[in-house]
Amino acid sequence: MTALSTSSLRQFASREWGPLLGTVRDALVRDKWRAIPMTIGAVALTSVFQIVQNTSWGFQPVQNLGSVKAVDPLWLALLRTPLSLFVPALDLPVWGALAQILIVFGISEICIGWWRTLVIGYVATLAGTTYARIGLSLGPDHPFGLPVSDRIVNDTGPSAAVVGLAIYVCWRYRAYVTGALVILVMIGEVLIKDNLAGKEHLAAIAAVMAVCVVRAKWGPARSRTPLGQRPPPRGQGLRPPP
Repeated sequence: MTALSTSSLRQFASREWGPLLGTVRDALVRDKWRAIPMTIGAVALTSVFQIVQNTSWGFQPVQNLGSVKAVDPLWLALLRTPLSLFVPALDLPVWGALAQILIVFGISEICIGWWRTLVIGYVATLAGTTYARIGLSLGPDHPFGLPVSDRIVNDTGPSAAVVGLAIYVCWRYRAYVTGALVILVMIGEVLIKDNLAGKEHLAAIAAVMAVCVVRAKWGPARSRTPLGQRPPPRGQGLRPPP
């Protein structure tokens, strides 16, 4: 590798990830685990749900609190959605859900704040839940449709929220290449394994991208300035405000 290509690679990495990594590093160095209290709470809640749902007495209560299926009445699905994000999927290893929450939720909490993290996470999750019902109504012969068997699929876990948050944070910090790669990976997932989860991830991406477009066009002027390029408020260190 020539010196020119090495320099170009460093410049790209600095543009793509510099502001994001700088914000995360500064917050963790300054506040350590206090920088992500909501994320730690989410990891703890997910761990508790995992332990309880694997007991002889706890499975059904956890399902009653946070299990969402397309066959459920809409009001019940919406009532269960807030906790469904923290109920680990039964067919996936729990460490994957915990790692996703710790890393993606943690970065998002530092970069855009805890309440925006929850809002974007729930927008993405609700988009997936809504799509499941639309896909079933379209039927298996439609490109965006779903088979009838997906009516009873247990639709829980943080994956849709994680994908949505990744897209939003990449947009806010202008890490466009990384965001595009996330989208391509999710499209590849659907092409390789055409299932409910994969299509819900695409629905989550579409919903969050719509939020980004609305904020870019009609949001406050601050939202149109890359976070990593804003000067820090006087007396508040290096971390840019969300």
